[in-house]
Amino acid sequence: MNALETWFCGSALWRYVTRRQLLPWVLHGSQLGDHLLELGAGPGAATLELAQRVPRVTSLEYDHAFAARLGARVNHSNARVIQGDAAALPFADALFSSAIAILMLHHLKSGELQDRAFSEIYRVLRPGGVFLAFDIPDGWTHRIAHIKSTFVPVDPATAMGRLTAAGFSKVALDSRSGGFRIRALRSRES
Repeated sequence: MNALETWFCGSALWRYVTRRQLLPWVLHGSQLGDHLLELGAGPGAATLELAQRVPRVTSLEYDHAFAARLGARVNHSNARVIQGDAAALPFADALFSSAIAILMLHHLKSGELQDRAFSEIYRVLRPGGVFLAFDIPDGWTHRIAHIKSTFVPVDPATAMGRLTAAGFSKVALDSRSGGFRIRALRSRES
């Protein structure tokens, strides 16, 4: 993430928007179960809020410094932070009841890595588990905000097919306020 993203995603304003608007919309109608995987936690705008909604949260963050700072912040809670890569998850199969990625998918360096992450998320979800995501589409304002940062936007027109190819079913996508929400299930028959 560049300096602008780091500042904004760590701001009190973003934590407020995440808690009051973004998470209620993204989580609406979904059962998170007992163990949530948060992918791309960054500065942790959603982490402690998610920890209030489920008994256990495991937050994965690629950047070592972000992971270390967030780990210190959530110490003594039901959340733990691990440094790792969403395209090569360091977890056993079928470990999590749900997974969430907020503004993370576009930070993967290629469409191939995004597809690998979708397959990995599917692998670590239990049968019946839900994958939820919020991301932003391609656009000049988003490209400017990501100067000196990775920005590989997920095309909403192809996201359903890509998630289905990874094994997910009942994939739904809807847009609102400059971003889009993904909801996909790992079939109970898996």
